[in-house]
Amino acid sequence: MDAQSSALRERGQVRRAADGTAMAVAARAGFAARGLIYVLVGVVALRIALGDDSGRQQADRGGALEELAGRPFGAVMLWIVGAGLAGMGLWRLSEAVFGGAGPEGDKPSRRAAAAGRCVFSAFLSFSVLSYAAGTRGSGSGSSDRGTQDVTAMALRWPGGQWLVGIAGAAVVVAGLWMSVRAVRKEFEEELRTGAMSPRARRITDFFGVVGGAARGVVFAVAGVFAVVAAARHRPGEAKGMDDTLRSFRDLPAGPWLLGLVALGLAAFGVFSWCSARWHRL
Repeated sequence: MDAQSSALRERGQVRRAADGTAMAVAARAGFAARGLIYVLVGVVALRIALGDDSGRQQADRGGALEELAGRPFGAVMLWIVGAGLAGMGLWRLSEAVFGGAGPEGDKPSRRAAAAGRCVFSAFLSFSVLSYAAGTRGSGSGSSDRGTQDVTAMALRWPGGQWLVGIAGAAVVVAGLWMSVRAVRKEFEEELRTGAMSPRARRITDFFGVVGGAARGVVFAVAGVFAVVAAARHRPGEAKGMDDTLRSFRDLPAGPWLLGLVALGLAAFGVFSWCSARWHRL
């Protein structure tokens, strides 16, 4: 009985450490870093929509890092963003191991999702820190080239067309789910709405709806391109974020449409900053 009580006590101490101030700071730094990346992607995409594409800057994470590096104190900011994303990865890891906030935080599905987000945050942090350290290809590589390389490799596997097609369809569903969830304001379940003033809640809701919907649309369109690449067995048909955004420009009223999507992605960045303040941890 003593051994069991000791084990429970130790587990409680570890859980409190995972939920402590340091982990909260890490998580909020991660949201702030993610927000900065999305704002910069939105800025680059808006330039493309306005016809300022002389430098062929990528409207993706790599382009955002290049944009940040060119700003005053850009090198310092790169290290801060990379550290912030690492902090988010640690927070997601604690959610996967100990469960997240809220009554459903211990559900296996929530833990699995947290584990996946931990891996993704770790990858982003590594790419940003590598870029900050001078390995420019690590963080600034074209998302389009990377997507096409992965698609080409997968298409060479047995059943590769089915794998790519199913993965693309999953991305389409995920994108639509993101948009629907944003429009329904389901993100409020993860926010400390009771601690927000009416004005703060209105602002957060606006950026959450607009930003989340735009982000979901971009994901869904990218998934459609992956499905097309699988159906035609042409890896070049797959598109990363940059080419996906540029595809909006080729539609009727394309520059206006791309401009709206760009503002939407920037809005998601602002929503991430709101989450840094109000997310339930």
